[in-house]
This record gives sequence, C-alpha cells and structure tokens, in this order.
Amino acid sequence: MLDVDHFFWENPPWGDGKQKYRLGLKPISKDEWLNRKIGPNLYSHKKELLDNKYNDVVAVTSDSPEAQEILSKKFNLKESIYNDPIADMSLLIQDDLCLIRAKGDQELLAASICSPSYWNVKSKIGKPLREIHHPVTTLNEKIGDRISTFIKQAPLMKPFARQNWLIHGDTERFHLVEEDSLFNDPAQWFIRSEKETLCRFHEDYSLFTINVMFQPLSLIHSYPEQKQNLITSINTFDAEEIDYFGGDEKVRLLQKYLLS
Repeated sequence: MLDVDHFFWENPPWGDGKQKYRLGLKPISKDEWLNRKIGPNLYSHKKELLDNKYNDVVAVTSDSPEAQEILSKKFNLKESIYNDPIADMSLLIQDDLCLIRAKGDQELLAASICSPSYWNVKSKIGKPLREIHHPVTTLNEKIGDRISTFIKQAPLMKPFARQNWLIHGDTERFHLVEEDSLFNDPAQWFIRSEKETLCRFHEDYSLFTINVMFQPLSLIHSYPEQKQNLITSINTFDAEEIDYFGGDEKVRLLQKYLLS
C-alpha cells in the first residue's frame, strides 16, 4: 500500500498541462544533488539485480574508467565490490546513474539502471544522446538541440533537476519492456514519476540520475485541477509520442478513465 504523497499531488510533474517532452531543468543546490540516501528495500532491489542480473543492469564502454574514477571521488566511494565503480556508486543513492560525455557526441559512457521504464541499458551504451532519443524523432526536434547545448555549456558542479512522468500497470521497478498486464482497469494503474538530475561534475563528463517513485492513478480524482491538467498534457501528444508512451490503446483507455 502506497502512502499518499501530498506534495506530489500539489506539484505534479505534468504541471499546468504543458507538452510532456520539454527540457524543464531547474537549478538545485549541491546539497540536494546526491543526498537521497538509499533505504533497505531499494538497496535490496538493487543488490539482487547487481548480484544476479549484472549484465542487464550495468553497461560501460572501454573508455569509461577515467570518468568512473573521477565520479567515484564525488561519491566518496571507499571500496568496490563489483568490476565497475558505477555499480558500487549506485548502491549509495536511491537514483540510477548515467555517466555521459559532456562534449562531442555526448555518448553514454557508463550506467547502472535498476529501475528502467521500458528500455534496456545494453542497447543504449556507447551511443550519442541523439541516437538514444532517436525512437521519438519529435523528441529530438523539440528538445534535442537544447539538451545538447545545455550539457556542453552547463557550469561545473551546478546540478539541475526536473521531474518526468509515465503510467505503469504496476509498481515493479524493473521493466525492460512494457508489462503484459497493463491493459486492464486504469483504476489499478500507477503514475511512475522520475525525478531526474543533471550535473556537469567535470570539464569532460556529466552525471544524469533517475529516482523513481509511484502514486496510484486513482488518487487523481481527488484533485480535479490536476486531473484536467493531465488530460491537457496527454492531448498534446503527437503520434510518435503516443507510441513512446505506450500506444493508442493505452492513451485511449487513460483518456476515457480521466474523463469518467
């Protein structure tokens, strides 16, 4: 049973219903950057995956060791259990971690992803950000250039944050592909919100983090203004964004439920 997060519902990630895919990064203090200490349940989730499905969770490039070593000092990493420091760092914080080259093509150099939402880190490692976002062409068109420019020009050690949102059929964290059980009663669905941070921690490298939380979709009926804003946001989706979100049927069921 999930507790009601009143702050989430007062400040939902879809805001006033603007288009879903926007940059939306806001500066935060360094104290807010890597301060999300991991609890026992999430630690167990990550540890089990790292111990039993390491190659599904961690991916690195051959030229990532320097970047991982520099980042490990930001985490004050004292000891290593795994072959890749990014895996050990991911056990120190709630977030999943993506280490990105700040210049050039901005490739994904190393990552530890224990809570993926319909994506597989193995298929993304070593690729430039534009290629990672390629499945949604309109996403690149809307914010691709701004993401690239922002990462290249971001001030050193100045973290930024944004909050994304998706809809899932359960509260399982590890979803490489869309769950089979999704097309049931939307009253049983969940809003999966991802707090993301981005910080250029070195002249050459940036860290992107993803922290996942869930709230029952059914709670939205207690917040009529937020419900209308969510409807407005969904209505801005183009065809490619609908596919990325889960397809026409998922969007149709969600719209019908919200309008009921």
